Amino acid sequence: MATARIALANLAYPPSPRHAVEAVVRALKEAAARGVALVCFPEAYIPGYRGLGHAPPAPDARFLEEARRTVAHAAGEARVAAIVGMERLLGEALTLTAMVVDERGEVLGFQDKTQIDPSEDGLYTPAPPGRRVFTAAGVTFGIAICHEGWRYPETVRWPARHGAQIVFHPHLHEAEPGAPAPVRFAEPGNTFHEKAALCRAAENTVYFATVNYASAGSATTSAVVAPDGTLLAFQPYGEEGLLVVDVDLDAATGLLAKRLREGPTA
Repeated sequence: MATARIALANLAYPPSPRHAVEAVVRALKEAAARGVALVCFPEAYIPGYRGLGHAPPAPDARFLEEARRTVAHAAGEARVAAIVGMERLLGEALTLTAMVVDERGEVLGFQDKTQIDPSEDGLYTPAPPGRRVFTAAGVTFGIAICHEGWRYPETVRWPARHGAQIVFHPHLHEAEPGAPAPVRFAEPGNTFHEKAALCRAAENTVYFATVNYASAGSATTSAVVAPDGTLLAFQPYGEEGLLVVDVDLDAATGLLAKRLREGPTA
């Protein structure tokens, strides 16, 4: 049985972009101490998601480049691979992305967000279509960012069809007015989001690992769903910390994803 220890960094929204970088570095050190091979951070954690009441400073290309170097160096020192939600400037366009760094501190590339939520219009630009599969720390994985994974199943199916054992899902989901605060994952009275997480795993026979910010009253939390659609573990709602999970990579066959005769991309 091929196993891997992964972690989801369920962190509070950072008070500043600098604090975000520092929190990522601390989490990498903690992950190393707990024997983690690969850790995933929430959507746009550096500098902090823009919108939904949050207004980090204007995009700064120099800061983002410095942050990338700092995080890569920290990952290499910790010997922990990382998926870090960030902003990225493509020319004048501000996009959402996930930077992938391997356990040696080498930046393997980016998965940009190609499908944005209507609420993000005017804040972010959807990146050109295109998905990637990465391999780091012995794990092959894809990434679907927030709205992509909830509403566009093809963003998960594509990496599953191309060898991904896990699809990571960085997102931001905070409390909604009048909505009850959940206690149990995917409880019946909650929104559709966590039910979708169960479906994304089961319909593709891969692990689905969704990671949120630590936020009181949010309808979603960080969790890992097994390839058969059963919940492996979830972070208590609103509680900051690393959710550490050992996964059996042999169980992630991608069988159902690969049986689809023609798979679209997004």
